Amino acid sequence: MDVSIIVPLYNEEESLPELAAWIKQVMQQNALSYEIIFVNDGSTDDSWNVVKRLREDHPEQIRGISFQHNYGKSPALFCGFAAAKGDIVVTMDADLQDSPEEIPEMRRMILEGGFDLVSGWKKDRHDPIGKTMPSKFFNATVRSVTGIKLHDFNCGLKAYRRKVVKSIEVYGEMHRYIPMLAKQAGFKKIGEKVVQHQARKYGVSKFGIERMVRGYLDLLSVVFITKFSKRPMHFFGLVGSLLVILGFIATCMLGVEKWIALENGVPAALITSRPYFYIALTSMIIGMQFFLAGYLGELISRSSSDRNRYLIEEEI
Repeated sequence: MDVSIIVPLYNEEESLPELAAWIKQVMQQNALSYEIIFVNDGSTDDSWNVVKRLREDHPEQIRGISFQHNYGKSPALFCGFAAAKGDIVVTMDADLQDSPEEIPEMRRMILEGGFDLVSGWKKDRHDPIGKTMPSKFFNATVRSVTGIKLHDFNCGLKAYRRKVVKSIEVYGEMHRYIPMLAKQAGFKKIGEKVVQHQARKYGVSKFGIERMVRGYLDLLSVVFITKFSKRPMHFFGLVGSLLVILGFIATCMLGVEKWIALENGVPAALITSRPYFYIALTSMIIGMQFFLAGYLGELISRSSSDRNRYLIEEEI
């Protein structure tokens, strides 16, 4: 099969028939075999019944997965990735703002251009400024932190080699950081394509300002996981060592100050009566806790069997 198209959806009953027909038209024009995997993320409207009717009309092209309740876009993509059978896997939103007409060119970029992943860039967006400005700030932050030069990490329209989606785990709100997860897994040829962005035709956006907060928290998580999951001592040990050293130096300075005062016959208060002593002591205690956390994490990491998580290119 040439293309698997994964469409997460939540309360999009009006747009689904039109989207399925649009995808079918594009695939037939380009003589591509395809499947559409609709992942119903706990919709409360008639979306799942619409998917079942589409399945009855097109049993060879339409597949469906329905969650018991709303889990989020990342779990929907994870289940879609697991079910995909196509050589190229495409993700797109169900609200008709992503154009299926971009799929053939994104597929060509992967097959002929050698990319592992091609991400869409909605350069000209049909969204209010209250949505576009935070998005630009968010994307600039992610670019600087991850080193991946993409303009639009939030774009739902992306294309992947099949082995990419079978090699990464998407959870929480990590769908924004799939390019980073792919890079960490060894797929470093990441491309970008300017894509057409349609104005929303039906319904309302399902995302509010709270997704920006969740996005930044998940950014911290994915940076930590990708850099320190196999070497926790490098993070906790460094922070702990710095805190212990600073606390020890501060304690020594208080002792030296007290000794100089006694040598010169100047009355000096007890070291334990000074607040700086307790700050230094607390710093050393917290530092030791960080160091022990890193040590325990290192033991757990080294004792766990992770062979199946390593990506083996070939065995002979």
